[in-house]
Amino acid sequence: MSDEKILKGTTTVGITCKDGVVFASERRASMGNLVAHKVAEKIFKIDDNIATTIAGSVADAQNLMKVISAEVSLYKLRNGEDMNIEAAAAVTSNILHSTPAYVQILLGGVDEDGASIYSLDAAGGMIKDTFISTGSGSTFAYGVLEDRYTPKLTTTQGIELALRAIKAATERDVYSGNGFLVATVTKDGYKMLDKKEVEKKVKKIS
Repeated sequence: MSDEKILKGTTTVGITCKDGVVFASERRASMGNLVAHKVAEKIFKIDDNIATTIAGSVADAQNLMKVISAEVSLYKLRNGEDMNIEAAAAVTSNILHSTPAYVQILLGGVDEDGASIYSLDAAGGMIKDTFISTGSGSTFAYGVLEDRYTPKLTTTQGIELALRAIKAATERDVYSGNGFLVATVTKDGYKMLDKKEVEKKVKKIS
């Protein structure tokens, strides 16, 4: 299948903060030079303490999300406890290593060791970092993140930084745009911000 026939997600951002993890993305899905969808979902809840973002083939990523969610649920059922973030990333890495997919995944959340986030590539490569961006607009997002990130950020401040990074990508990358998605994972669990709340925050930083 040629690249132009693959429905692709684009810019995503993940940031570790002192009280949790922030994920953000834009909403455009492209097929070659065509804007195929303007409301693509690129942030997924895996468990109360784990979330992911996707960039790359939407179909591959959606299938992968189902498998990861099933593995995490099965672990909780067998062990009576939440899977930690490193273990969830390792499981995802093993899945991708055995069945490569046209995706790049950010996986992160909060466990007994605090907040953490991992980047996973199509072949299963797994890297831990404090902030990560994926997709075609990541070059522009990284410019903002490198300039403004500090480990002292709260998730409230992290949301603003993540939106600044995604906004920079949408202004320069033709494959990124059509709105924003933002989610957080803290000790209180997973939360997806509603559309009005996101729009209010974007207006504040504009």
